[in-house]
Amino acid sequence: MTVTPLGIPRRLLEFTLDGQEARVPEGSTILDACRAAGKDIPTLCEGDTLTPKNACRVCVVEVEGARTLVPACSRKAEPGMEVRTDTERARHSRKIVLELLASSVDLSTTPKVAAWIKEYEAKPDRFGPDAARLNEEPRVDNDLYVRDYDKCILCYKCVDACGDQWQNTFAISVVGRGFDARIAVEHDGPLTDSACVYCGNCIEVCPTGALSFKSEFDMRAAGTWDESAQTETTTVCAYCGVGCNLTLHVQDNEIVKVTSPHDNPVTHGNLCIKGRFGYQHVQNRG
Repeated sequence: MTVTPLGIPRRLLEFTLDGQEARVPEGSTILDACRAAGKDIPTLCEGDTLTPKNACRVCVVEVEGARTLVPACSRKAEPGMEVRTDTERARHSRKIVLELLASSVDLSTTPKVAAWIKEYEAKPDRFGPDAARLNEEPRVDNDLYVRDYDKCILCYKCVDACGDQWQNTFAISVVGRGFDARIAVEHDGPLTDSACVYCGNCIEVCPTGALSFKSEFDMRAAGTWDESAQTETTTVCAYCGVGCNLTLHVQDNEIVKVTSPHDNPVTHGNLCIKGRFGYQHVQNRG
């Protein structure tokens, strides 16, 4: 069981959310309040362990008195604020963003996006085939994880996780500008020639599957990947004394990938290469 520290008590703020009174702890975002109220606000670039990047702009809502729509993931709730999450203007904006993203990249492995496209009646096909930039084979240059640029939405979550927000390795960055911008390691080379330490924390935060475990990539290619048949068991990593929590994803009695609980006070979802990928000895039954 994950132990969550209580922290310093925060006063409650009162504001209006879709005409209803809402109360959230000071420092909470509008998205926090929406989730507490059971409202499904779509978001792709928001990460619960990272500073909001405001990259995807799918989570926009209307705030009384604000000239533009505001991103719910980063805008802090304020006393007396009047927030409307389901107006025609907000829904139209989300529809356009979903259409633009889904027309340009492959979102087939992005959780919940298919339901959002249906809910907002987005029509990615109306931009035609020229909008797509699906023209690059997945880069498989190591045995641990795969980079599939056809699924990358440039949310920069992997850059932040690799950089000063968690790993401090700074192996991943953005190269190019405008339409040519892409996530890459130094000189856009193979991972094996980069500063990457294979912690896999970039995979942990990737929202679209642009970064994925090699095991998952191979099983999807073979048609055997089935999340509905997988079980999850959280345990403690046995490699050292830090006490990192591991969540083992098991399918057909085999570990297919390892994640870590984001609310763990030690790891916050992050692991090292041994915790993330060093599980093959468990399955060595020879």
